[in-house]
Amino acid sequence: MDSSLKIPEITLKSGAGKIPVLGFGTASDSPFDSETTRTAILQAIEIGYRHFDTAALYNSEQPLGEAVAEAINRGLIKSRDELFITSKLWCSDAHGHRVLPALKKTLEDFVAMDFESVWAAMEECQSIGLTKSIGVSNFSCTKLLQILEIAKIQPAVNQVELNPCWQQKKLIEFCKEKGILVFAYSCLGSGGTNRVMESQVLKQISEAKGKTVAQVSLRWGYEQGIGMVVKSFNKERMKQNIDIFDWSLNSEEVDKISEIPQCRAFLGVDYTSVYGPYKTIQQLWDEQI
Repeated sequence: MDSSLKIPEITLKSGAGKIPVLGFGTASDSPFDSETTRTAILQAIEIGYRHFDTAALYNSEQPLGEAVAEAINRGLIKSRDELFITSKLWCSDAHGHRVLPALKKTLEDFVAMDFESVWAAMEECQSIGLTKSIGVSNFSCTKLLQILEIAKIQPAVNQVELNPCWQQKKLIEFCKEKGILVFAYSCLGSGGTNRVMESQVLKQISEAKGKTVAQVSLRWGYEQGIGMVVKSFNKERMKQNIDIFDWSLNSEEVDKISEIPQCRAFLGVDYTSVYGPYKTIQQLWDEQI
């Protein structure tokens, strides 16, 4: 790896170690075959990515493991310890007695999550060394407070949708106060929308700076003090997405980005039901939509 492309790291307030500020995503609305995923991850390691985001639902855990093994064999990395892997406990396993088996497999119905028992089981995973740190995903300020009230080990990370078109300023500020690192997914847009990539504000800034819209969006996120998961299986775009650390946005550009109209892309309608704990998206997101 070219030392000039080394990705900065952030020290986690909870758990162990540091997390690379830019992660490589492996989720896809139209899943790639295992070989394509494995090849892309190998290219990402070669380019300099050291943080990989996965989940059992993505069907990318096995090709990720294969890519890591090959990277070690080829001398791209010395050991698994050089990497930070983020996976997720899925909704069907959000019950205290299922947490350990689910995590071990990685390394029901939609009923109301028992935060206390689930978090206690997550804490056990960290205590016995199965994971470096534990965190949450898609948690609002309200749901984070519920966890913090009962946690012995607080969440290290909250992974949420976040980009210039959905900036989540209140959530970022809340998490900073509580020592929780916000990690963004859908940095370049999601949910079938191109609002980020087609933003006239971002296009104007990218043209003025000689950068891509994606680079401007990612640099903006980096300057917010958050981490980001970015995904592309195109090798040239992988290189572009990592090239954001040796330049900056000026105050006028930051102000323009702050004025971009805000709208959540990922509404989570599939997680609502008249028979479930969250009957509307307003309830799901605690009105933060």
